[in-house]
Amino acid sequence: MSDKLMGAAAIIANTEGQVLLVKHSYGKNNWDLPGGKSEVNESAQQTAAREVLEETGLQVEIGELTGIYYDPAYDMHHFVFIAVSDGNQQPIPSSPEILECRYCSPDDLPRPISDFTCNRIRDALQSNRHTLFHAIGPRQWV
Repeated sequence: MSDKLMGAAAIIANTEGQVLLVKHSYGKNNWDLPGGKSEVNESAQQTAAREVLEETGLQVEIGELTGIYYDPAYDMHHFVFIAVSDGNQQPIPSSPEILECRYCSPDDLPRPISDFTCNRIRDALQSNRHTLFHAIGPRQWV
């Protein structure tokens, strides 16, 4: 029996309502939410907090779940949470996988970025979420 894959990401907003994104140093050098795959014996919340720390150096408190995304191509569930950092910390790329991290307006996201990332941000920022569970298709790049 194969192990199910799980991942988690965090939505971290500043006081201006901009969302923290990281730019990967691999693949398409795309922008994404801080996050990644879970490790053994780690909850989705723990994954999100660890990945934020590894990628941006920020210590965060994981809050509300904003979505669960199932990717049938990898049989993987992605969890997205609101996360809060103490406002005095500045994010800095803290892993060789990250070229840059910055706060971006949800209305003006940097490119390249996948529809998956855009959708997770949009879903998280909606105050009246009707559903938390979403099945996703292959990534589209914008």
